[in-house]
Amino acid sequence: MMTHVPGVFARIDISAGTIDGCPAVRRTLSQMRDSFADQESCNALLRSGDPILYTVSTCRCGEGAGELHCGLGVIQPGRVGEEYFMTRGHIHERRGAPELYIGLRGRGIMLMQREDGTGSHTAEINGECLVYVPGETAHRTINTGEEPLVYIGVYAADAGHDYEAIRSRNFADVVIRLGDHPAVVARSAYVGSLKSH
Repeated sequence: MMTHVPGVFARIDISAGTIDGCPAVRRTLSQMRDSFADQESCNALLRSGDPILYTVSTCRCGEGAGELHCGLGVIQPGRVGEEYFMTRGHIHERRGAPELYIGLRGRGIMLMQREDGTGSHTAEINGECLVYVPGETAHRTINTGEEPLVYIGVYAADAGHDYEAIRSRNFADVVIRLGDHPAVVARSAYVGSLKSH
């Protein structure tokens, strides 16, 4: 892990999705199965293997108020049924903490909502944009392209990540392939459409 040194320099490897000297985590489909609405397609895909959906390499240059952390994320292209590969999503433990995402490569969508499941909205994330996620906002990154989606998230060192609040309720909307394009639809409506087939 990097130590707090003024002007510290760390090389990022966009292809590998790593930051020199920083730990990386990998999330597989089996670890993410509860995030997907289409459980039948999830189980079918798991029978043929357990693909890595995304990796995050985290740089903690300092701790405490006033310091920053960042993560280099890489989401692989692919789908579970019609749902695109995505992150687990989180809201910050310090609810008022915002986060800034810097797109480096690929194409995707940032899905955002209030913790109570209301106020859902999206922003495009690609290799030419910044996405600001305000405080009090749960967010999930989704790869809607044909190549890895690569981005950096920058957030306060004391923000923390609350994954359980999202896992227990999930997001109210899902992003699916509809024809040749991504579409945001209500999770309940999508689950209903799966049951009717």
